[in-house]
Amino acid sequence: DVQLVESGGGSVQAGGSLRLSCAASGYTRFGHSMAWFRQRPGKEREGVAVIDDVGSRTYYADSVKGRFTISQDSALTTVYLQMNSLKPEDTAMYYCAAHWAQGHWSKPAGYVHWGQGTQVTVS
Repeated sequence: DVQLVESGGGSVQAGGSLRLSCAASGYTRFGHSMAWFRQRPGKEREGVAVIDDVGSRTYYADSVKGRFTISQDSALTTVYLQMNSLKPEDTAMYYCAAHWAQGHWSKPAGYVHWGQGTQVTVS
């Protein structure tokens, strides 16, 4: 079975940084992208960043460009989200998603596998 396990969330003051990790198991990345999404209170789940399997293409939501960086390890089993200059509006549950199959990268319906999420709170 495919498992995506997020970690690294927590509470931080505005202006601080966090690094999220998503460890994938039971999944072959070849040819498929992985992404980070977030769901803020009362809002729909939204795409934050996506990376392809070779790491050559990344895309970001406008709201996080210049502050967040998505990356992955050489084994393609762990995807990271480095979050700098955090703002209170970044407070959300952050989810890892794998196997972008269709549609725009930022739409959750296009992904097959999901993690359980990790909470990020910025005060």
